[in-house]
Amino acid sequence: MAIQQSEEQATRSGIMALEQAFATVQRCQQDVRSTSDDLASRYGGSDGGKFTSLLVQWDGHVDTVLVNLDRMVDELNGTLKEHGLVRGSSNEAIDAQYSLSTSVFDELNGTNLSAGP
Repeated sequence: MAIQQSEEQATRSGIMALEQAFATVQRCQQDVRSTSDDLASRYGGSDGGKFTSLLVQWDGHVDTVLVNLDRMVDELNGTLKEHGLVRGSSNEAIDAQYSLSTSVFDELNGTNLSAGP
């Protein structure tokens, strides 16, 4: 059964909205990471440890949101593909940017396990 034009447009609009949300959340995550490095170095003792722990936990939640946004874009793109329509987004670019930001953050924090000596 062919997808109606209104459904196709709604699907494409959904993809665009999810991509914008992904970019915004990712930008906020990068801003928090930048600020947190500065603030964590200023805190001392147990306050600094709790602050750092909170930010690590928050960052993990943001990663979950980003993964779920990416999956939703994949699903909507799959819907378009199933109906023989051209791919609806630049999902590969999102994946590449997400991987890059994660690896840069890990590298800066010394947690990149794939990095060489």
